[in-house]
Amino acid sequence: QVQLVESGGDLVQPGGSLRLSCAASGNIFRINAMGWYRQAPGNQRELIAGITRVGTTNYAESVKGRFAISRDNARYTVYLQMNSLKLEDTAVYYCNVQGIDRYYAPFDSWGQGTQVTVSS
Repeated sequence: QVQLVESGGDLVQPGGSLRLSCAASGNIFRINAMGWYRQAPGNQRELIAGITRVGTTNYAESVKGRFAISRDNARYTVYLQMNSLKLEDTAVYYCNVQGIDRYYAPFDSWGQGTQVTVSS
């Protein structure tokens, strides 16, 4: 079993910055893709940033140029640096990690979610 622990969510003013972290632990052989999703009230969960094992990134148009995803493979951790935050970035943010466990079985795990609120 793979556990994910997220941190970094907070209340921030428009234009501010936050950095989210998500650390994976447990039965891990290798982590492949890592990503950040968000879900605002009344909306579906959406992928906003993803990163492959070799560092290739992709972003939703709504966050491109403002958010940056990165990872530390040695620490099984993925980060999301969020700059120039807008009111519409308010949501619960979830990390997702996909990989192979020590029994060579695939896993697809989710964090518990961390609240980001952008408000003046």
